[in-house]
Amino acid sequence: MSRIDNRKNDEIRKFEYTYDFQTHPIASILVSFGGTRVLCSVSMEERVPGWMKAQGVKGGWVTASYCMLPSATHTRFGREVKRGKESGRTMEIQRLIGRSLRAVVDLKKLDGITLNVDCDVIDADGGTRCASITGASAALKLALSRIVERGLISENPFKEAVAAISIGIFDGEAKLDLCYEEDSCADVDMNIVMTESGKFIEIQGTAEERAFDFAQLTQMVNFAEKGISQIFKQLNK
Repeated sequence: MSRIDNRKNDEIRKFEYTYDFQTHPIASILVSFGGTRVLCSVSMEERVPGWMKAQGVKGGWVTASYCMLPSATHTRFGREVKRGKESGRTMEIQRLIGRSLRAVVDLKKLDGITLNVDCDVIDADGGTRCASITGASAALKLALSRIVERGLISENPFKEAVAAISIGIFDGEAKLDLCYEEDSCADVDMNIVMTESGKFIEIQGTAEERAFDFAQLTQMVNFAEKGISQIFKQLNK
């Protein structure tokens, strides 16, 4: 059965990126997966969270925020700041981004520095959290190299890149990098986060409409590995 955008089941959407899209952050990247576009930027503070000082934790910190612009979806999405609090979905996604980034950074080498990574969804067409992780990792890698060049830290704490991809069961078949039409109707929805060396950071999988078996799980993981390797290959050009 052909897909909505005529891709093969194990084929990612067109992947594009633009470095230093913004002027003021240490580093930024505009990343696109098909119709999904996310702006990821990194800013620095020469201080650490209060809980680190209170607990005597040495090193630095990496934290992430995530939001969707009001016009990122088909119908206007109201600004969460006007509601007085972030939605559960927003908090879940930004925690996932933060965990994924901290897994590939040696925080002890940051030496009193906090890096704030902002992921702002400009256009949402499925896979926004995965695009955010992938773009945030690329922006963070660039930011840390520049911080070392400026002499603010002596050694680069970046261990390796991380990327993420969505997979699901749609129309009874495993499909990689779901667009919105597929994602919204998928029987199974999964997001996989991996390092460049092939290690898993997180696997999120949910049966939305129908349970899946081990063979389907294996196929989805294999699709994800293939897709993420293609992303790293393009980023390293």
